Amino acid sequence: MTAPLDSNTVADYLLDHPHFFEEHAELLSKIKLSSPLGGRTLSLQERQMDVLREKHKLMELRLAELMRIGQQNDEIAHKFHTWTCALLKARNDVDLPHTLTVGLQEAFSVPHVTLRLWGVSEEFAHTWFAASVSADSRLFSNGLTTPFCGSNNDFEAASWLEDAPSIQSVALLPLRLDNAPEAFGLLVLGSPDAHRFTSDMATDFLTNIGQTASAALSSMLD
Repeated sequence: MTAPLDSNTVADYLLDHPHFFEEHAELLSKIKLSSPLGGRTLSLQERQMDVLREKHKLMELRLAELMRIGQQNDEIAHKFHTWTCALLKARNDVDLPHTLTVGLQEAFSVPHVTLRLWGVSEEFAHTWFAASVSADSRLFSNGLTTPFCGSNNDFEAASWLEDAPSIQSVALLPLRLDNAPEAFGLLVLGSPDAHRFTSDMATDFLTNIGQTASAALSSMLD
């Protein structure tokens, strides 16, 4: 007695014989499948078309998402370029920190931006950007290998910003030369919007901003 075929055996056979339906084309119109859309009964060919249409819709959605991300990246790259050009136009070192922070506010629409530097040359020792910074904040900056983004948990750095009590979220960017273990400053971006800087946001562009700021401000070090 011949053992009944199970579905896996049939599936394996069809996979091993890809030309089966070419040799038995009449079966394509006879095999009926239920459709998940409305419970209709479809031929195998119609069901294949349904599957292809669904895949096509998913590909269109994915393409639209990729285009949206690409446009956002283009916009950010343009803003970054605008800010970099402003840095290059700075006439002297003492103007550079102001140009840098204001440029970030204008290019990226960040409500509040400031910075602090330590170890600066004597000629800059009494400037606003060389104001006293606690040992804890310096240690915190040294420990940042990437920008910190998230809620303002009473960071000392947030108190350096204008209207400090309103700051709900911050981005803290360490300033250091190349891959030096110690930072020579901290760039601070703040917002009253708790969702402007979040712990799950990408930091690639912020890293580039920190590296560019570090290169520009390194001329002010002792």
